[in-house]
Amino acid sequence: MDLHILDHRLRVISISKSGLVHFTHPLIKLIFLRNRTRCKFFSLTETPENYTVVLDEEGFKELQPSEHLKVESSIWLPLNVVSNGNASSSSQAVGVTKIAKSVIAPLAQQHVSVFMLSTYQTDFILVREKDLSVVVGTLEEEFNIYEEVGGESVPMLCQDVANALQKNAKEGRGAPPPLSVSTTTRPTVHPVLIPQNQFCVMSLDPDTLPSIATTLIDVLFYSNGPKEDAQSSPSRDLDCIKFFSFSLIDGYISLVMDTEAQRQFPADLLFTSSSGELWRMVRIGGQPLGFDECGIVAQISQPLADSDISAYYISTFSFDHALVPEEDIVRVTDMLQNQRKEPAAS
Repeated sequence: MDLHILDHRLRVISISKSGLVHFTHPLIKLIFLRNRTRCKFFSLTETPENYTVVLDEEGFKELQPSEHLKVESSIWLPLNVVSNGNASSSSQAVGVTKIAKSVIAPLAQQHVSVFMLSTYQTDFILVREKDLSVVVGTLEEEFNIYEEVGGESVPMLCQDVANALQKNAKEGRGAPPPLSVSTTTRPTVHPVLIPQNQFCVMSLDPDTLPSIATTLIDVLFYSNGPKEDAQSSPSRDLDCIKFFSFSLIDGYISLVMDTEAQRQFPADLLFTSSSGELWRMVRIGGQPLGFDECGIVAQISQPLADSDISAYYISTFSFDHALVPEEDIVRVTDMLQNQRKEPAAS
C-alpha cells in the first residue's frame, strides 16, 4: 500500500454560531468561487455547537481575525492511503475501518494525535506538521511513502526520513520511540451519543454546483435560524442533532447530511453508492475533546475494524463523529457499551 503526504498545509478553525453572519460572504466565495481564492482544500461542517472549517493557507487568507473565530495553532498535513491507485481496502469495509489497523492504531501507540476527515471519495488523516517525522518513522515499514511536490508524487527516500528525524531532534521533538514499544495506558473512554438521524454520504459533479447554490446556502447558513441553545443541546439525549458537512478538495465534492436535509436537494444531481446506503452517527465526547489527546479515533475504529464494519469518521473542533451503516447500529451500540465495561489495563 502507498501513503501519500498531500501538498496542502491546513488550518483547523471554529466559527461560532452567533458570529456566522460575519463570515457568510467569504465562505460562499470559498464554496462557489474557488478560482478566485485559489483554495484547493476546503471543508465546512456544521454541528450543534459551531462551524468547523478545515482549509489550506490560500483559503485561510479569506477569513479575517474575529472574536467569533478560533484557530487551532498547528499546521496540519493531510495523508491519504491508496492501493493500486484506489482507496485501499483488504475487505468490503469502507472508510476509516480499512486503515484502522495499518495507520490509526500505530499512530495512537506512538502518541500522535490525528484529525480525521472522511469524504465520499476517500479518507484524509490529518497530522501536525511537527509530527511528520514520527509519522513517517512509524509507518515506513508498512507503506511506500510518497510526498506531493509540484503536483507530482515523489517517493520519500530514507535519507529524507533521516533528515526529518535529525531536524526534529535538533528542535527538541525527538525521534519516534521504538516501534515494538506500545503504551499500556488505557486512553480515556469518552461518552458517546447516538442520535436518531439517518445520514447520507453523497457527491456532486462540480459543474452542477451552481444548480444547487440556493439550496446549499439555505441549508448551511439559514436553516433553523438562531435555533436551540447551542450550549445545552449536545448534553441532552437528543433524538436528532444538526450535522451537515460540505467538502471541496482538489476539485471533488463530498456532502454528508441527514435525510431531512437531503430532501431539499434535487434528487437527480446528488449521487451516492449504488446501494444507496443510509448511515447512523456515533458522536464521541461529552465535553470538547481538544486536539492533543491521542487514541480517540483508534478507540472507535479498532473495534469496528475487528468486526469489519464500515465507518466514515469526521473530526470537528469540539467533537468526533463516526458514521456506521444503519443495519449495524445495534451491533455497534452493544460493542461500545461492552468497551466501556472493560476493566482498565493493569
